[in-house]
Amino acid sequence: MADQELDCNGLRCPMPVLRAAKALRAMQPGQVLAVTATDKVAIKDFQTFCREAGHELLAMQPAGDHAAGPVTLFTIRRGNG
Repeated sequence: MADQELDCNGLRCPMPVLRAAKALRAMQPGQVLAVTATDKVAIKDFQTFCREAGHELLAMQPAGDHAAGPVTLFTIRRGNG
């Protein structure tokens, strides 16, 4: 279960990752952020962002449809950094 949810549907790169980074900075280490996004580039962006920022990408899965396209749900655990 996520501690916080963030809707980035309809936003284009780099906005989903930038908004997630801002949300994660306000969270405590170990807390979980759930992000939904429709941008196909977000799949690669979130993998790279989590690896480089020290966060854990717990899951990445389809989460339905939106007017902007298919939705992907990213579940991220905040790292210690």
